[in-house]
Amino acid sequence: MGRLTINTMRVGNMKKLNTKIDFVSAILLLGLATAWSGSFFFAEIAMKELPPLTVTLHRVFWAVPILFIIIKFKGIILPNSFHVWSRYLVMGTLNNAIPFSLIFWAQTSIGSGLAAILNSTTAVFGALIAGVLLVDEQLTLGKLVGTLIAVLGVVVILGINTITDLNIRNLSQIAVLCAAVSYSLASVWGKKYLSEYPPLVNAFGMLSGGTLIMVPIVLYVDGIPSLRIPAYVGMSLFSLVIISTVIAYLLFFEILQRAGAANLMLVTLLIPPIAVGLSSVFLNEKFGNEAWIGFLVIAIGLIITDGRVIDWLRKLYN
Repeated sequence: MGRLTINTMRVGNMKKLNTKIDFVSAILLLGLATAWSGSFFFAEIAMKELPPLTVTLHRVFWAVPILFIIIKFKGIILPNSFHVWSRYLVMGTLNNAIPFSLIFWAQTSIGSGLAAILNSTTAVFGALIAGVLLVDEQLTLGKLVGTLIAVLGVVVILGINTITDLNIRNLSQIAVLCAAVSYSLASVWGKKYLSEYPPLVNAFGMLSGGTLIMVPIVLYVDGIPSLRIPAYVGMSLFSLVIISTVIAYLLFFEILQRAGAANLMLVTLLIPPIAVGLSSVFLNEKFGNEAWIGFLVIAIGLIITDGRVIDWLRKLYN
């Protein structure tokens, strides 16, 4: 989805965050979900003419100068330490290069809507991995139960024959799950090593790192990208960069300041229905009942992992 994984790496240097969703925050949250949902849709169109790795490179490469202009306009100072930029290289690999490439490659076989549904496991895996790797993140029973339920939802989508029948479709679905794990590892890396830097700097740094990783890979695998592409592909790439990356990051930070990280996680539940709607209406993709049932189970796992609904019910009956 091109997302920034939701954690305190983006909260560093910010004022105390609000924890409620007002009308404006709700509209912004819907806008962010639409922007990130569009990443699956725009990439699907672009890959009618371009290979997945090249689409990934276009996405990270063109977003870098745009964010640089925004940073300079805001008067934000970029770090000048090689040590910091080496951390951005790792962050760009985990949060951009690996997951974007895996998801876009997977979409050549399973379509954008199903990829979005499977990618909704990111928040659940993120909570579990953070609980295991970070000393200040408690690994609670709720997180464990939520993860197990989400995994059950994945099994419903993939089918129990996935392990024994590793065809290209099953491998593509597994690739999206690996992308979700990569996002989760990026969340831990960012919180541990980059939380002291401004959010836009982190976004710029990771996209720069992702670009440095993708350039040699694309040159080796796909060759020099051609700019002679059909207009509809160019518009899809433009939308992928501007809407699903740059604008999405700006919306992300605005919602984070207005409503807090916990409420921002709700975007995970909004992305799959919007992505499925776009792919169904404009790309004529069809989905079986197992995809929707699996997403419902994953959503329940996310709600349990989040814990707020359980806390509310506990207070209600006490």
